[in-house]
This record gives sequence, C-alpha cells and structure tokens, in this order.
Amino acid sequence: MSKDANPKEALIKAAYADVHKFGNNREFDKAVKAVNRILGVVPDDPTALHCKVVCLVQLSKFEEAYRFIEKNRLSSLAFEKAYCEYRLNKQVQALKTIDDTGLQPLPPNLKELRTQVLYRLERYDECLDAYRDIIKNTSDDYEDERRTNLSAVAANLAVDKSKDVPEVPEDTYEQYFNSACIQSNRQKYAEAERKLRTSEKLCREFLEEEGASEEEIIEEVDVIRVQLAYCLQQQGKIKEAAIIYADCLRHKPKDAALVAVASNNSVVINKDQNVFDSKKKIRAALADACEPKLTSRQKQVIALNNCLLALYTNAGDQVQQLSQKLAQTYPQVEFEALLIRCTQLAKDRKHKEAIEQLQKFASTHQSHAFVSKFAVIQLQLLQGSRKDAIETLLSLGEAKYKPGVVSALVSLYLGTDNKPAASALLKSAVDWYKKNNVSSGDLSDMWRQAAEFHLRGGASETAASSLEELLKLNPSDTKVLAQLVIAYAQFQPKKALEISRKLPKLETLTTASEIDALEAANWVMSTKAAKKSANAKVEASPSTPSDKKKTQNRKRKGKLPKNYNAEVAPDPERWLPKYERTGFRKKRGGARGKDVIKGSQGMASGAADQYDMSNRVNLSKNSPATPVYQETTPGPRQQHRKGGHKKKKGGRF
Repeated sequence: MSKDANPKEALIKAAYADVHKFGNNREFDKAVKAVNRILGVVPDDPTALHCKVVCLVQLSKFEEAYRFIEKNRLSSLAFEKAYCEYRLNKQVQALKTIDDTGLQPLPPNLKELRTQVLYRLERYDECLDAYRDIIKNTSDDYEDERRTNLSAVAANLAVDKSKDVPEVPEDTYEQYFNSACIQSNRQKYAEAERKLRTSEKLCREFLEEEGASEEEIIEEVDVIRVQLAYCLQQQGKIKEAAIIYADCLRHKPKDAALVAVASNNSVVINKDQNVFDSKKKIRAALADACEPKLTSRQKQVIALNNCLLALYTNAGDQVQQLSQKLAQTYPQVEFEALLIRCTQLAKDRKHKEAIEQLQKFASTHQSHAFVSKFAVIQLQLLQGSRKDAIETLLSLGEAKYKPGVVSALVSLYLGTDNKPAASALLKSAVDWYKKNNVSSGDLSDMWRQAAEFHLRGGASETAASSLEELLKLNPSDTKVLAQLVIAYAQFQPKKALEISRKLPKLETLTTASEIDALEAANWVMSTKAAKKSANAKVEASPSTPSDKKKTQNRKRKGKLPKNYNAEVAPDPERWLPKYERTGFRKKRGGARGKDVIKGSQGMASGAADQYDMSNRVNLSKNSPATPVYQETTPGPRQQHRKGGHKKKKGGRF
C-alpha cells in the first residue's frame, strides 16, 4: 500500500502546484485540466471539487459549473451555486439558495450577492436598506463601488415620485451618471443634461489616465451619451438626440441593454416615418440577448412601441396579436393595448366592434370607465352618430358639468340644430356650480360664453346669473358690468338702474387730451385734408402781428353744363361708372380678340392650348399627387437610392 500511495500523493501534490500556478497566471482552462487530474485519482476531494467550480466560474462557464455543483451535491458551495444562478438570470432560485442556508447573520459575500439579487428582482426598497447596512458595517477598498450601487438603487426609486430618495454623492463619473438618472426620472431634464455632460467629461479623463484604448473609452462613454440623448429628446431637441443614437449604434456596442434603449428611442423619433428602419431597430430592441439586461419598465415600453409600430404600418392581424400579448404580459397597460386594438378596428371601418370592446372594458374596469367613454365618443363621432355621442356625454353624471364637456355638448347640440337643449344645458351647468360652490380652475370663459349665449337667446335671467358669477371672478370688469345692466333691464329695471350707478362716468372714460389726440389723428383723412389740418395748426401758432391776418378763401360758384335744363330731372345714375349703368352695352372685340394663337410664329391654331402655359397649374406648387422630396435630416434614417441608377440583370441588390 505504501508503494502505491507515494506516487498518488506525488501526483496530487504536483497537480495542486499546477492549479496554484495556473490560477495565479489566470490561465483557468489549464487549471481545470490540472484539477481533473486530481479528481481522476480522488473523485470526492472537496478542495479539488471547489477549485474546479471556481475555475469554471472564472471562465464564465456558469451553466457547466451549476450542473457540476448539482451533480456532486456540493451543498457547502452555496455562494458559488447562488452566483451561477444569478449570472444565469435565475434570480428567484438564487435568492432561495441564499435564504435556505439558514445562516444568521449572512457572511459578507452572501450578503452582497443577496443585495444584487434583490436589485435584479426590482425590490429596490429592500435593496436600499441592505446597501445601507453593508456600507455602515463594512470598511474596505470597495466602498466607492457600493456607494455607486446605492445611487443606482436611488435612481430606480426616483421613478415613483411619492418616495423619498437619499442624497447621492458625486465623487466619480458613475455617481454623476446615477445622479443624472435621478433627475431625469423626476422629469428635471435640463439638470440631468448638465450632470451627464459632466459625467462624460470625467469619464474620458479617468479612462485616459488609466491608459484605456479609444475603443474602451467609446464603449463606456456611449452609455452616458444615450442617457444624454434621452434627456435631449424629452426637451424637444430631437435632431441632436437622433444624431447621438445613430452614432452610438454605429459603434456596435457590446452592451445589449444599450442597443435596446437606443434602438427603441430611435423608433420613437421616427414615428410613422421610415418604417423599414423602425422595424429593423425594434427587432434589435426585442432580441433575446436584451431580455435579462432590461428592467420590466423598459421591456414594457418596448413592447408597447412594437404595437404602435404595427399600427403605423397598418398590419391589422399583427396589431390584434401583439396588443393581446401586451395586455397579458403587462396588465398595467391593458387599457393602452385596448386603445391600440380599437384604433386599428376604426381604421378597418369596424367602429361598432371597437365601441363594443370599449364599453365591455369600461363595465369591468371602473378606474378606466371615464376615459373609455371619451374613446367611445370619438368613435361615435367618426361614425357620424352625433346623437349617440350626446347620450354618452350625458351619461357621465356630474362630470358632464366640467367646462370641456359642457363646451362639447353645446357644440354637438348646435350641430344638430337643437338650441333649446344647449340653452337648458348651460342653465343647468350654471345652477349646478352655484349650488355646489365648486371651484375648478378658471371658469370665466364658461360663464362668459353662457351669458352671451343666453343674451342672444333672450334668456335674460339666466344670462344675469352667469354674469354675476363672472363679476365675482373679476369685479373691475366694466364690460361684464355693462352686460349685466343690459340683462337686468329686461326683467328688473330698478336693479339695472342700481347697478348702472357702479359704471364709470362718461367724464372719466375720456379726457380732453384724448379727444384732442383723436381729432389730431390724420389716419382717417385724405391727403388734402391732412395737409389742410397741418396748415391750420401752423397758422394758429403764435407769430408776429402781421402773420395773424387770416386769409379768407372765396367760395366759387359751381359750373353747370352747357345743355343744362332746370326743368328736367338729372340722371340718377350719373355718378355710376358707365359699365354699371343700365343702358351700357359692351363693344364686340375686333379681329384681334377672336382667335388668339399663343406660341411660336407659324404654329397651327389647334396646338395653342398645348403650349398655353397660363392654363396650366402652377408647377411651383406642391400637389398631393406629386411626391415632394425633402432635404435629408441627420439621424438614423436610411438614405434611399435615387431612381436614375438602373440595376443590371441578374445582379445582386
């Protein structure tokens, strides 16, 4: 036995030496081979088994490492098993593996891994508490990384505006980036843009000091620039954002999440234009590689945009399939999916089916019932059913007294020539607001429109009620006060007289200087009258006594025609132009006006119309039948080839 044991021990010792050497040199593939030599001799050696798992993890062979742990039932390697599950995107299993250890408190490595798993599971509140505990009770060289991860958690919590977000340090470019994400999630895009530009500058400086290559710098900076493009896009700077998205996608980044976000946002910029490019980009955003890298909110937005793109391309069957899948996968956007589906039905002239689906949804989802009815109203109006639209608006209950709804109902009543119903609605709206004393913003426009409508219709009492409410909002409005006097004069003259005393006096309305300025204004006078007025002012100016003598213009008697006869009444049409008088006869045109030939000399008269450009449509104007070529704008849109180049037969595209 001793003779056989010595060679085995020597083999194992030499193999462990190789494992140690290859591990230090980070040659883990060779280290695995060395470990296999040990396991060939001692299959259940716990150290060798552990070494093999670590080497496989270092080689990113997580699936193989996980199967090896399961096969050999290595329950002691809970951290390695949970880490493999975490990297294989099996977050629920990873959390269960950690919690099943039963260790209290957890070792530092398991505690940090559990925090990362919580982040992937989007349990941000628990994750934030876990990071705070780790930072408080740990002191090592990884403190900056933990604070950066804490700021990333805070950025995701900032999506919910009701939650308080902790203060985030801004010592590194990553922390600046996460701070900018917090601002953008709070919809403070200008402040986020400023922080992102600072982050980009710090990132370049840091990586250049570290000696990183230009490719590595671009790969890291592109993450910041895509977020910057999002902030620019939200501020309406579409062209700048499109340029950044196109530039980042041209670099072909390795980060799948970056590709998905840039592609999705480019589709949003394209809208219903350049749909072929949008289809290509939405496929990139929906790739399987992007799935584990994106948050549920990002995946929901991409799926919603995919439905909208199908709607823009008028793919009816695809819209129905994608919208149903969207509603099943993300129930929180079920109503948006229904709206997309009903829009496609309306495009297909299936208004009745779309209305039925919306009404059915509203009956089972009370939170969306109000908005669903407005969608139904729009479909009814598209269908031309004004009466049905009026009935739907009236079914809103007390919400029908909202100013916008009242305005829509009045317009529909007038469109159906039902003025009494419009008047009754306005009257009931005025009574409702007075009875309930409801204050919902500025109602002055509604009161004013109601008063004018009732004044025109002769309903003076209702008009007076509306004008009183309007006067409460603005007591100094003299126009409203004057209208109120007119309204009361119809049915209560005494009160009209009493209110009229509040009107300003005529003397206060115009001053002497305003009257003089009005008289001096020569914009309504003819040129001669203006000059005459100016000369009169010069003569009235103080001067020498000899200048004060006024020259009197003699009035000349008007000259009468030679054949004037006082006994005969003058022609009543004498002041009209000749062509407007009853006895006027138009002269016939001569030879020149009969056959006008336009064109070159010697051309046949029948060809005149062919070359008569005055009868043509102005060629400089764009008509719907003629395609208009626009200048290409910078961005991700493809440049189409011009039609002048012909392809050779049999050639490739």
